[in-house]
Amino acid sequence: MKVGGTHYQTIWLQPDDPTIVQIIDQRRLPHEFVVLDLRTVAEVAHAIQAMIVRGAGLIGVTAAYGMYIAVLTAPKTTRRAFWDDVEAAGAQLKATRPTAVNLAWAVDRQLEALQQVEPLDEMVARARETALRIAAEDAENCRNIGTHGLQLIEALAERKPGETINILTHCNAGWLAFVDYGSATAPIYAAHDRGLPVHVWVDETRPRNQGARLTAWELGQHGVPHTVIADNVGGHLMQHGLVDLCIVGSDRTTVTGDVANKIGTYLKALAAHDNGVPFYVALPSSSFDWDMRDGLREIPIEQRGADEVKYMDGQTASGAIEVVRLTPESSPVANFGFDVTPARLVTGLITERGVVAADEDAILNLYPEKRRLASR
Repeated sequence: MKVGGTHYQTIWLQPDDPTIVQIIDQRRLPHEFVVLDLRTVAEVAHAIQAMIVRGAGLIGVTAAYGMYIAVLTAPKTTRRAFWDDVEAAGAQLKATRPTAVNLAWAVDRQLEALQQVEPLDEMVARARETALRIAAEDAENCRNIGTHGLQLIEALAERKPGETINILTHCNAGWLAFVDYGSATAPIYAAHDRGLPVHVWVDETRPRNQGARLTAWELGQHGVPHTVIADNVGGHLMQHGLVDLCIVGSDRTTVTGDVANKIGTYLKALAAHDNGVPFYVALPSSSFDWDMRDGLREIPIEQRGADEVKYMDGQTASGAIEVVRLTPESSPVANFGFDVTPARLVTGLITERGVVAADEDAILNLYPEKRRLASR
């Protein structure tokens, strides 16, 4: 992804000091592009919890880098002292956000890699190598999602030659939610770069407005035609034939195809189902939960603070960033971060290995090495 003509990923090691992890402060977008330094596990945990970084893939990669920092700073006096410190860091990172499965997956993968190393003085190199590998895999998986999802858009283009292909997405499952390319946006970028006439309806995605603030910003940076809409407009557009395809992301998908994604996704899936609009979910394999079968009952749904609903920040005419209250001061607020879309409403899953039905047998045929996990 390019910002002002310069290629960026969303997270990287500081070139002059690889003990520092650098990230883009997504709270400041689209008004300011700010890079932050992370030096401690506490800073990494705060970045995840406060949504300075967000999105399933990036949360996982950030946690992997957090474990690298944990290994850097852990005492190397004895193995017991080292492991007590590193395991505590892993627990701290896992506790930051409960819904995205990538987070625990990345922490556990680091711990597994470290357990294969005996000398304490080799732990730092192994943790760094593992974090870099997880980041590289995330970007490559998203690139492959783009390749497979492109075929869906090409098929639409063949059915309506020369006409605009209208795609609706929800929240931000773009470059900013991963290391590069994104999941839901990867096919869109691939289609745009191929010269196909795509246009994206961008849900604002209250209460944090990831669509209006992030998806719209990154589509604009890439030159993709788009229009920001209020969250409740999607159904109207579908009724009037103005949406050809829905593509959303996933924070956790069960082995049976139930999908947890940003709150409001379920309503878009219902509208798509009612209007015969294909509804696809784009996700890398790290977003599957191979232990879960019933998304409605098993997936933990994060409940966030009331201030996200009660207040909003934005840029005033003077250029200042101001915070304003939207609700009566005394009104209570509920803030559910995610909802679950049942597999029956999902047309298909776009993964790094191909497009597959949201069905247990189909998913496990695509990932046969996971059958043992799913059968436990």
